[in-house]
Amino acid sequence: MATPMEEETPAAPEPVGEGGEGDAEMRAAAASDSDSDSSDSDGDGGDAADELRIQALERALQDQPLDYDTNLQYIQCLRKSGNIEKLRTAREEMNKYFPLTPKMWQEWTKDEISLSTSDESFGDIEKLYERGVQEYLSIKLWRDYLDYIEEHDQSVSQCTPSGLSKMRGLFERAITAGGLHMTEGSKLWAAYREYEMAILITITDGNDEEKAKQVQRIRTLFHRQLSVPLADMESTLAEYKSWEAEQGNANDPGSDFDGVPSNVVSAYKKAYDMYNARKQYEDQLINADASEAVKLQEFLKYIKFEESCGDPARVQVLYERAVSELPVSSDLWLQYTSYLDRTLKVPSVLRSVYHRATRNCTWVGELWVHYLLSLERIHASEEELRQVFEQAVQCSFPTIKEYLDVYLTRIDSLRRRMSDGLDFQLVRQTFMDASEFLSPQLGTEELLLLHAYWAKLECTVGKDLAAARGVWENTLKKSGSVLEIWQHYISMEIEMGHIHEARTLYKRCYSKRFAGSGSEDICHAWIRFEREHGTLDDYDLAVKKVAPRLKELLMFKAQQEAKAEPDSGPKDTSNANDSSQKRKPSKMTSKQQLPAKKRKENPSKSTMSSDDQGSKAHDRNIGAIEVGEVSREKADASMEVKLDGESRIRNASSNEPKPHFYKDQCTAYMSNIDLTATEEHLRRFFSDIGGVTAIRLLRDRFTKKSRGLAYVDFSDNEHLEAAIKKNKQKLLGKKVSIARSDPSKSKKSHEAGPSSKGQDKLPQSGDDGANAPGSSRPDKEKPKSDTKIIGKNTFAAPRAVVKPLGWTQRDEKKSDGGAEELKSNEEFRNLLLKK
Repeated sequence: MATPMEEETPAAPEPVGEGGEGDAEMRAAAASDSDSDSSDSDGDGGDAADELRIQALERALQDQPLDYDTNLQYIQCLRKSGNIEKLRTAREEMNKYFPLTPKMWQEWTKDEISLSTSDESFGDIEKLYERGVQEYLSIKLWRDYLDYIEEHDQSVSQCTPSGLSKMRGLFERAITAGGLHMTEGSKLWAAYREYEMAILITITDGNDEEKAKQVQRIRTLFHRQLSVPLADMESTLAEYKSWEAEQGNANDPGSDFDGVPSNVVSAYKKAYDMYNARKQYEDQLINADASEAVKLQEFLKYIKFEESCGDPARVQVLYERAVSELPVSSDLWLQYTSYLDRTLKVPSVLRSVYHRATRNCTWVGELWVHYLLSLERIHASEEELRQVFEQAVQCSFPTIKEYLDVYLTRIDSLRRRMSDGLDFQLVRQTFMDASEFLSPQLGTEELLLLHAYWAKLECTVGKDLAAARGVWENTLKKSGSVLEIWQHYISMEIEMGHIHEARTLYKRCYSKRFAGSGSEDICHAWIRFEREHGTLDDYDLAVKKVAPRLKELLMFKAQQEAKAEPDSGPKDTSNANDSSQKRKPSKMTSKQQLPAKKRKENPSKSTMSSDDQGSKAHDRNIGAIEVGEVSREKADASMEVKLDGESRIRNASSNEPKPHFYKDQCTAYMSNIDLTATEEHLRRFFSDIGGVTAIRLLRDRFTKKSRGLAYVDFSDNEHLEAAIKKNKQKLLGKKVSIARSDPSKSKKSHEAGPSSKGQDKLPQSGDDGANAPGSSRPDKEKPKSDTKIIGKNTFAAPRAVVKPLGWTQRDEKKSDGGAEELKSNEEFRNLLLKK
């Protein structure tokens, strides 16, 4: 949508003139017949084209009534075609949504004046002028308004007392609005003086008292103008001296202040100095080619100077000049309204300025918030506040936080005015509307802010504890995996002294899975709670519940770390084994014979996994591992975490899903995700289509922070296709990219990675790191049932895979003529004993 008030209405053929002659011209232009056949055919063709264009613009406005440019073009076409009724309607409709430029108001009033045939239309035209001068400061529009009233108002033209009073009141309003305009304000003062001079002429010579009063009025106007810093002050002073001479007060034209009262001279000099101090700012504003950004900066400098001088009236006029040239500058409107709130605090002025500000910058939530607060300060009625609030929530704000600020401002106002007899149901209903409208798009922090405030007011103001708990329960139904919601709910119960209810909440949530370290945090929080508020039995019960959960979480964490870094731990242990073998080979040989016997009696099956083999061997021979390991304590701890821990994780009765490889059959790949987004945000993002079965948010392996990438699994292709259609939609203010995950690529990378990685991890012995027997066989020739050895812990590995102790590079060179026949376990043991 084009910015309103930036563009002036392009010049169009004037269909109107003055009086009945203009009326006749407009009606003749709109008539279907003409005097000549050629002009008739041309007119028909032009009318047909104009009519088609008007119909097209009408259809466009039905679809987008808030399009500023379309409204403007529609009015121009109607004005050109002479369709007066449609033109009036179009102007009214546009003015419902946008302020009209001063030029558009001048065109509207001129059109209506040219069509008026009786005095009955005078009141309607006067109302149009009133509406126009209230939207923007325009000296030209004020002059047109004053001239129209002076010419067409019978009471004014007949110089009746009521007419004189009306006209003088209108001139005073014009002087108040624009009399301080440094470059154009003198035009209003001159018009005012001319009107009073015309009244002086109408006074008869015999009425000396009335004439003297009128002379004094004119003199006072001169004195007032000379005390205001305006352009052409010297010419105004010369005109004043000339007028005084006409009244019989002789003065020396060659002297600037001869015949001028001393108080007027003093005020004139002060005003002249003020004008010179401001002239540099006025010169900067004269540059018509300057961009809007440059103009804004120049106005702000000028305004800052005027504020330092401390004259609120001059500051306000300067702000009005600025917004008339830069009507869609939200920063300018915010600064203007803030100044009025701080300084003037006049209800009528505040209402007018805020109304215009929000019509020009409807998308600025901060303006609406200030508008509501300002109305509350001036004690506006509840009906007025409600109307402004409803207008605000119907606007289009760029962020969801601005909607939240508007709702919270409305709730704050209702809470503060509860003592005035308002019903708490208004507060509750506003909270319900906010929750329904905002919850699907709010982040965790904003969601907590809204619902914590709601629950608090239900308790403190509404005195309804059940309703407060209902707020949290409904929130948990939507976001039960958010730790902070449980924490706030529990805190509310504790603050109110409901210890039993808080304990019940801990029992409900301690076993849930939360993001990050949340699961551990809630367990520790329950222990602290019982230590501070519970009995010994309560404390013991909490420890009994929490301890297994903490142990389970610890093992799960160790398992995840082992999967994330599979090479780091085992390599260190293997290096220690290698060095110990070089130092004490005979001792290591004798110590490991017993495990070899037991492996012979119970050989491992090829179908058994390496994890299960390692676990069984460890259970039977845990006491046999002495020298050659890093230390017995470290070895026990390492093996318990790696082998026994994995077995317990698989078999424990927990809700942890069994780790598996994702095949990405119905999976969407998301990128450009906001780094603050969580799995819950993604789940809400797809809540409108449903079908989400799993969400994998990719995180940095060291910092654990989001990488802005995710995989989302869906139950079927239908839901997946619906998810892909949400591509380029915004999540937390960023447009996310969504595409189908390619299962074939994922499968290839999965098959290639583990096979090569497993071969790199085959155990080695000796200084040269030669491969174990059979390791030279290509991957494609290896049967799928081959046992994969992870790390350097090879005591439970099959003999065919691991090199026998004492194997050296020399032995391998000796056998280069052919492969040596494998020995039996008995022969191998005898060989070692001979050494």
